Amino acid sequence: MADEPHRPVLLDEVCEFLRPQPGRCYLDCTVGAAGHAERILALSQPDGKLIGIDRDPEALAVAARKLENFGVRKSLFHANFTQAAEALAEHGTTAVHGVLYDLGLSSLQLDAPGRGFSFRHKDAPLDMRADPTCGKTAAELLAAASERQLADVIWQLADERHSRRIARAICRERRHQPIETAGQLASIIERALGGRRGRLHPATRTFMALRMWVNRELPNLEQSLTSVKDIVEPGARVVVISFHSKEDRIAKTVFRSQAREGIWQVLTSRPIQPTEQEIRLNPRARSAKLRAAERKDVM
Repeated sequence: MADEPHRPVLLDEVCEFLRPQPGRCYLDCTVGAAGHAERILALSQPDGKLIGIDRDPEALAVAARKLENFGVRKSLFHANFTQAAEALAEHGTTAVHGVLYDLGLSSLQLDAPGRGFSFRHKDAPLDMRADPTCGKTAAELLAAASERQLADVIWQLADERHSRRIARAICRERRHQPIETAGQLASIIERALGGRRGRLHPATRTFMALRMWVNRELPNLEQSLTSVKDIVEPGARVVVISFHSKEDRIAKTVFRSQAREGIWQVLTSRPIQPTEQEIRLNPRARSAKLRAAERKDVM
């Protein structure tokens, strides 16, 4: 993974829907390791432009190196995608011809030993912030939340049926010592559930729920998708790749609701999913779902 930290998911399908062309400007709301951005810029030569935003400064640094050869055709901003309009304004652009959201974590983040996203790195601080420059860490939220709040978060964001037992174990443990590392939390959960049963580690769902909670992933997505209509040209397309059923539901709901208002034409009656061949090459693509919509002409 060190040689190739991130393999873009559904790359051909993204470009098929976005239809990158010369002379147009595209917005990558989660530029990450720039796999999609690189292809969009290549297909929109010689003068197509791309604005990339990401709230992870480490990911932005990777994107800057990967897109260096595209010169002034690319512009990168450290921002949450809820701040897309502000990033466009800073760029001097009012509207773009296509928008991409590639949600979830990249391999770059999952494999980073110091971020706390994965329990594989046992000594990693329990941080989980996509933007480590702001907000509360997972450790801080775990220390302050009530048992009921923890149980609700783990159940609502991850459908973890043992959420109450896990929350109880976390609260019992923190009375004796702070929970500060990924390995510490994973061990607490594993003991609470009686060890490993089956292929999935007992802590998998809880770690996902905490990450989503720390980063306000679902509220931010709903806010951004609801307002993206205001920063695109008529005929522009928006593509959303999700890896979680609740993310996919938000995309489906926003697109269909605004389609009834005459704002979007929904292009995907069902989500597009990776082929078996892509999943073999990139197992992390397995849960990906793509939805797309096209902005209708303003009346």
